[in-house]
Amino acid sequence: MAFQDTTQRFLFENADVRGELVALESSYREVLAKHDYPEPVRELLGELLAAAVLLSTTIKFDGLLILQASSTGPVSTLMVECTSDQAVRGIARYDASRMGTALNELMPDGILAITVDPQEGQRYQGIVALDGATLGDCLNGYFENSEQLPTRFRLQADGRAARGLLLQALPADRQRDQEQRQATWEHLNILADTLTGEELQSLDNQTVLRRLYHEEDLRLFEPRQVRFECSCSVERSGNALVSLGREDALVLLEEHNGEIEVDCQFCNTRYLFDRERLVELFDAAQEYARSLH
Repeated sequence: MAFQDTTQRFLFENADVRGELVALESSYREVLAKHDYPEPVRELLGELLAAAVLLSTTIKFDGLLILQASSTGPVSTLMVECTSDQAVRGIARYDASRMGTALNELMPDGILAITVDPQEGQRYQGIVALDGATLGDCLNGYFENSEQLPTRFRLQADGRAARGLLLQALPADRQRDQEQRQATWEHLNILADTLTGEELQSLDNQTVLRRLYHEEDLRLFEPRQVRFECSCSVERSGNALVSLGREDALVLLEEHNGEIEVDCQFCNTRYLFDRERLVELFDAAQEYARSLH
C-alpha cells in the first residue's frame, strides 16, 4: 500500500492547527519479528511505536526520543526509541501467565516517561500517567494538563500494521480570537472522532483526510520514510564490557568458559568476545585515557 512506513504532515490553511498521519508496516513487523510477543503486547507496542513517531514530528531536535512505560502488571516494560530522522526500534518485557487485554489490565498503575535526548543541549523528560482507557487517551490527558500546545492522538495497531493520527494547535496566527480558536479546535477534533479504527487502519492518508475534512482547505506535505534500525554495534557492546572494569570482565570471561556473549535486547544480534578481544578493548581504553592527560 502507498502509505507503508511513512509519516506525513498536513496543515489547515485557515486555522492554527497542524496534523500528522503515520503508518508503520515493515518497520513494525521487524520490531515484532525479534520476539514472540502475545497479541495484546504486539498491539500495545505498535501503538507506542506510532506515538513515538508522531511525537518526534512535533519537536525540532537532532537526537533521540525515548518512550519507556513501566508497571507492576503483566507488561512490566515497554520501550520505544525514535531518532529525529524517524528510525525506530522497540522492546517489551511481559509475564505471559498474567496477560490481559485492556491497558489497565496490561499495565495497571503504569507510567510513561517521554525523554528527548538531543545530541546538543539539555535532556528533557515528561511523565505520563497510564490511567486512561487507551494509550492515546493517556497522551491526550498529558497534553491537556500541561502548558504545551493542545495535542490529540488517535492510535491503532493490530499486530500487522500500526497507524496514528495527531492534531496539534499552533500559536495564534490565522485566528487571533481565543474563542474562535477554541471553537475551531473542538470542531476539528469532533470530526476526527468520527473516524473508525477500521478506517484509520485501512485507508490511505488522502482518503482519511477527505473523509474527515472535505470542507476544509488542507495542505498535504510530502511523506517522510520511517524505518527500523537498531543502534547496537560491536563497539557499544565492547564499551559495556569495559565499563565493568578489567578485573570483573576477566572473571566474567572465566565464568563463561572463555567467551562472553553480549546480546542486543532490541534486535537479538549477538556479539562474542574472547580473551584476546577483551584484552585489546581494555588496552585501547587505557591508551585513550592516557591521551587525555
